[in-house]
Amino acid sequence: MELEEVKRSENNLDKDAYFVKNESVMTSALDVITAMSTTKRIVLKAKGDLIPNAVAVANIVTENMLKGNSKIQDIKLDSIISEEDGQMISNIVIVLIKN
Repeated sequence: MELEEVKRSENNLDKDAYFVKNESVMTSALDVITAMSTTKRIVLKAKGDLIPNAVAVANIVTENMLKGNSKIQDIKLDSIISEEDGQMISNIVIVLIKN
């Protein structure tokens, strides 16, 4: 398996990005459903302790709310070392598309 480098750019944020916050998973899922009503593609992004929430949101949207009408197109995992304290922080990007 070949690893591919993930390009990071703080200035070029994806216009369809949804950053998972520390709130109810169902609230986040409803926000994603609302966003998907205007676009066919949404990119869930989370880091650290919020990664399980992002996975739960993706599963709720694709398996329950839009079952058969949406799917997970891509999942990318990455880790970076924080410049502040030198700790490793994991990141996830989940791309959801509506059929």
